[in-house]
Amino acid sequence: MDNALERKSKKRIRFAAVLFALLFALIAGKAFSLQVLQHKELVEKAAKQHQRKLKLTPPRGGIYDRSGIVLAESLDTDSLFADPKLIKEPGKTATLLAPILKASEQELLKKITADRSFVWLQRYLSPEVSERIRQMKLPGIAFVKESKRFYPNFETASHLIGFTGMDKDGLEGLERSFNDTLLGKEGHLSMERDALGRNVGFKRSETSEAVPGGNLHLTLDLTIQHIAEKELSKAVRSSGAKNGMIIVAEPATGKILALANYPTFNPNAFSRYNQQQLRNRVVADSFEPGSTLKTFVLAAALEEKLYSTSDIINCENGRYSFGGRIIRDDHPKGWLTPGGILKYSSNIGTAKIGIKLGDERLHHYLTSFGFGQKSGVELPGESGGLLRPPKRWYGSDIATISFGQSISVSALQLVAATSAVANGGILMKPYLLERVTDAEGRNIKSVSPQVVRRVISEDTAALVTRMMETVTGNGGTGTNAALEGVKVAGKTGTAQKADANGKGYSKTRRTASFVGFVPADKPLMTILVVIDEPESSPFGGVVAAPVFREVASNSLCYMKAISGVGKTNEICLPVNRDMTVRGTEETAQSAVSPIAGITLVDVSSPESRSARFVMPDFTGLGMRQVLQVMEKQQLNIQVKGSGKVVEQHPKPGELIQGAEGVWVRLAPEQV
Repeated sequence: MDNALERKSKKRIRFAAVLFALLFALIAGKAFSLQVLQHKELVEKAAKQHQRKLKLTPPRGGIYDRSGIVLAESLDTDSLFADPKLIKEPGKTATLLAPILKASEQELLKKITADRSFVWLQRYLSPEVSERIRQMKLPGIAFVKESKRFYPNFETASHLIGFTGMDKDGLEGLERSFNDTLLGKEGHLSMERDALGRNVGFKRSETSEAVPGGNLHLTLDLTIQHIAEKELSKAVRSSGAKNGMIIVAEPATGKILALANYPTFNPNAFSRYNQQQLRNRVVADSFEPGSTLKTFVLAAALEEKLYSTSDIINCENGRYSFGGRIIRDDHPKGWLTPGGILKYSSNIGTAKIGIKLGDERLHHYLTSFGFGQKSGVELPGESGGLLRPPKRWYGSDIATISFGQSISVSALQLVAATSAVANGGILMKPYLLERVTDAEGRNIKSVSPQVVRRVISEDTAALVTRMMETVTGNGGTGTNAALEGVKVAGKTGTAQKADANGKGYSKTRRTASFVGFVPADKPLMTILVVIDEPESSPFGGVVAAPVFREVASNSLCYMKAISGVGKTNEICLPVNRDMTVRGTEETAQSAVSPIAGITLVDVSSPESRSARFVMPDFTGLGMRQVLQVMEKQQLNIQVKGSGKVVEQHPKPGELIQGAEGVWVRLAPEQV
């Protein structure tokens, strides 16, 4: 009996032990799961329950031109928010804030009476508005620092730089292409909550500082960009054209010095513009190049030794039938050398050269020059143009492609290909980014010139260059691009645009262009000018070539002033004399500048014409104001640094004798 009870008791003890062991195992397992396996998840959940985190826009890195001038920067601004639970008099608060914020009193009241612990009232306040609200010391109303993008040069280079949206991301241009580089580490505003999820108050909130992104240092030169935009604007408006574009590049490296569209826009207020105005046509659009393509067809034929410079080709006195199509020349000629064909821009002569090259070889050289493929420039939405494979060429295609029809190219492709001729036959990749630095100015990335391929030999490039020089010489189609004292190599283009109905070409709509490089014997710049549908004249030699001349002459004067390059001062003096005549009426009508403290010279007077210009007083002015004065008085001035003008040469009131040694130096304001 006792043994039976003892055995029964032992079973109960063992059962209880096993039960407790199982329970302990379950508890230990649950504890392990909570403390180890789910630790991170539960900590985050607890933080969400006791804290409210509001993401803050990180300060994006700056964008600078090659001289260090600021093109885009992030500024700390106040953003206004409210905790409705802490506002005791919502009606009065809304009444006080509405006129300052220029907002609806009803909308504000709706926000500050919401059943929430946080609500935005207005972001990115001006300093004046922020200070007025601070002085009111309204309960439940507080500020947080946010980073807002600002473009100090307004419209200048806007299509290239692009812009950002209300949030942190770049939407267009370099802002979009290098968004990850420019974007820093995101910050946040943490606010404590009680057990019921209510905001404890601002005193127990804290801000985690955002980390700035990397800074972009570009190949772009703001002064050359300004020159290009100024001349492009005048040309488009005076010719009644739809739009226009300019690229200035360094042929030996592929660096882009200027990239301009007209019309342009202000990236600080991009929402006011439509998509067509925001479109970067230089990169995104393609067009039939017309006669500018003849340079590369001729280069291919010379490289293949199909012709010598002394050979002559029958240009049929301006009318030639091939592949079921009649080809005509605007300037009918008989027998011409290859150089003469380029000089007089003969469609017939170029078509015959292309036909002799044949489909495969012509296509090979055009693709080698970069047509039909994207250049890889660091901008979004680049067009690759259209160059069909030879198996899809029919009838007269080989002839029409040879003189720039039935093919489309981008402005970047045309500049890169022309630069290859200027660079001794070597094609370089166009690029904009030179280096990236961190917030402390340390270099974290550098970009070097990149050779794509050799397209033609150095000897062939030299021959083609000499032929391109004749285009701007006496009798050539591009005499309006000629510069005094400097050799200019170039080519005009006048391309018919495809008819809107898709059948053939329009008889009235044209694209006028000019592309070339200067000085021809030692190229510093390749410049392309494209004017879309000009009304005054359809010819590139009439509409685009003068723009090339002005951009080239002003830029060479500027480059000589900063680095001693260029041949002589002869190029600068005629340009400045011309400038005193141009704009006389406009400047004489406004003897006082809209910029405070600057008096403009009346260039209509004989005294001012003989004296060239009197140097204005730029002291204390910012970059934008300096550029406005340069525009108004038609001055070429080297701009150094950023901030406010602290030094200038010549001194205020002294005469400007040519462009050499004319500069202003800017420096940040001392706090």
